[in-house]
Amino acid sequence: MPIINIAVAAQADADLSAQIAASVSELTRLHLRKEPTVTAVTISYIDPRHWFAGGKSIASQQTTSFWLDIKVVDGTNTKQELASYVEAVYAGFESLLGQIHPESYVLVHEVPAAAYGFGGKTQEFRFISGKSQSAA
Repeated sequence: MPIINIAVAAQADADLSAQIAASVSELTRLHLRKEPTVTAVTISYIDPRHWFAGGKSIASQQTTSFWLDIKVVDGTNTKQELASYVEAVYAGFESLLGQIHPESYVLVHEVPAAAYGFGGKTQEFRFISGKSQSAA
């Protein structure tokens, strides 16, 4: 049930957005074991002339960049899974966008289950409800 917010240094493109969303959802399933049917992805585009790395615009460096910010429930992934995810996401964007500036980032927020949810229910509620149903 992660929410994934992505910023891309490129001109807005619906086809590219669909490719990014599909790729990131699949990588999230493979590396973090998150169900794609409850994964939400938002994509924002920033003109490369207005995205700076190392004091210079991405456009002037003839590269592109991205920022991926994902929220997942704390304790649901190992350090190895998180590291594998960061590496795979970077490689995935490289294959979609071409030359990626090294100052492109993936941030995985691990948040408490009691403070995170969807459909009006926290993940903690879902966990407790599942335990009580299996005990019945």
